[in-house]
Amino acid sequence: MNADSGALEIVDRKTVAQILVGFVVAGIVLALLIDFVGTAGVLRGLRRADPGWLALACLSTAICLTAWGKAWQIVLGVAGIEESFSKLVVTYYAATFANYITPLGQAGGEPFIAYVLSRDTEASYQDSLASVVTADLLNLFPFVTFSGVGFAALLYGSGLPAAVEPLAGGLVVLSVGVPLITAVGWRFRDRLRSALLGLSAPVVDRVPVLSVDGLRERIHETEAAFERIARDRRALAKALSVSYVGWVFFALPLYFSAQAIGTELSLLLVFFIVPASTLAGLVPSPGGSGAVETALVVLVVGLTTIGRTDAAVIAILYRVASYLFALLLGGAAALSVLKRS
Repeated sequence: MNADSGALEIVDRKTVAQILVGFVVAGIVLALLIDFVGTAGVLRGLRRADPGWLALACLSTAICLTAWGKAWQIVLGVAGIEESFSKLVVTYYAATFANYITPLGQAGGEPFIAYVLSRDTEASYQDSLASVVTADLLNLFPFVTFSGVGFAALLYGSGLPAAVEPLAGGLVVLSVGVPLITAVGWRFRDRLRSALLGLSAPVVDRVPVLSVDGLRERIHETEAAFERIARDRRALAKALSVSYVGWVFFALPLYFSAQAIGTELSLLLVFFIVPASTLAGLVPSPGGSGAVETALVVLVVGLTTIGRTDAAVIAILYRVASYLFALLLGGAAALSVLKRS
């Protein structure tokens, strides 16, 4: 075994170790949450859950991921990369799996997803990265729309409970801040590029296979890919409409999970709770495991008359349908991608 393969093996072991530690910590947090609300009550609630509603929630997750895979295909087409939808949606599932099992994957897994996409298609890494980032930015529009409508409905109704205010504030900051930072970064991209090259020069100079000129060329290629995508407004509008569809089916599993135990959650509340709970996905655990469930319980209890036990059951059922089921789909897709590669 040469030095390079040994280094890769160490990296792989470290990554696997981080993933395992993340799942262990998430499991402990979830166990503490269940113990806090009452283990016996949660188990009774899970046993009485209607499997038909749970199956419908899982189907909704599959439709969501498929819709977002379609948005990928549309954006890639603008970049000049033509891939069959049947192949690309499997790649999207596989990339989702990698994103969901990696700690902090939800906080910025685009470079890794772009790598998976470029390896499994004819797209260059620069085109892949531009398409992935563009698709993610398009996903912000329904995120802001649905959370904004739900937020407005809550304020119009009875206001926000104190326990929910931090998550609501974070939601507002994220929905406004990310588009604003993106717009400012694009407006001043020349200065940003120069600053990036200046900061990376000392590191690049120490790596034999890298050069500042090569990095500058890659950045220019990525900018060109973004510019090609931005010129096709009609395709972007089509991708955005598909993204909205995906977001609807991303939120519906929470509604179906409540129905599974005979509890009502209004769709307006669902469209606020789901985006707000995704903020917990920024914690360093795979898919935000442990933190997302806790956030869901806090939100459901704070915004409805549902008790803590039923809220915990709803949160667990939702995560089974939206996270564990997505892992199963993505894992199978990842095996398929590895096999055909």
